[in-house]
Amino acid sequence: MNIHFLSGLPRSGSTLLGSILSQNPIISTGISTPLAEICSAALRTMSSAERAQVITDEQRGAILTGIITNYYSHLGHTVTAIDKNREWCQMLPALARLYPQSKVICCIRNPAWILDSIERLTQNNSLLQSKMFPPDINDVYQRAEYLFKTGLIGSSMRALRQAWFSENADRLVAVPYEALVASPERVLGRLYDALGWPPFAHRFDGLSHDEPEFDGRLFMPGLHKIRDRIDNVARRTILPPEIFAQYNMEFWNGSEDNPRNVLIV
Repeated sequence: MNIHFLSGLPRSGSTLLGSILSQNPIISTGISTPLAEICSAALRTMSSAERAQVITDEQRGAILTGIITNYYSHLGHTVTAIDKNREWCQMLPALARLYPQSKVICCIRNPAWILDSIERLTQNNSLLQSKMFPPDINDVYQRAEYLFKTGLIGSSMRALRQAWFSENADRLVAVPYEALVASPERVLGRLYDALGWPPFAHRFDGLSHDEPEFDGRLFMPGLHKIRDRIDNVARRTILPPEIFAQYNMEFWNGSEDNPRNVLIV
């Protein structure tokens, strides 16, 4: 089947990118699926002490590809699936083996601005206790520490860095958030070239998207909401300066930070 994977960092444009790509009738993508977790759970089961002796690597691979193929069995052979899940980065070696022609598209963004984006949502929903955080975490300092140590940002960053410096890094295509919102047509053109797709005339307005039911379960309305038009308005951070400075980093910039020459579109 035709499949690529969408991963990377949270609040870095994956919902926006997916909404744009979905305009193309030969592409199917959407909100994060449970497929990565299903494959990971199946792999753990097949690798347990009592199971590992009776299942070969070939069988494990066939089972995993079977799970993915059956998940997207409703798509025609001419449609390319782009499965979205932040766990795909940590599963890159398996994906490289099972789908050697596939890429993992990684949305990236300065972690300080990711934190700023989450903090804005949290403060905008001040009458709700978001399930993104334990109930005893109540201020921006605690939220920042939690997100980077055990929460959403830290786990995604570790998975991305693992993939970025690995021998399979040539499977990655990085999409910086700032470039996507500033020059979407150029970014989409380069992404299409990287994936070997024929050109498609995307539009960059009429993009309104929302997932109120999904976001409501997290008590974080607006988490996956995007505006009608791409917004590239500069803004001032709402983070205390010492927090912003602590996480203001972009490890992917510079030749020393990109030794595998990951393509950044």
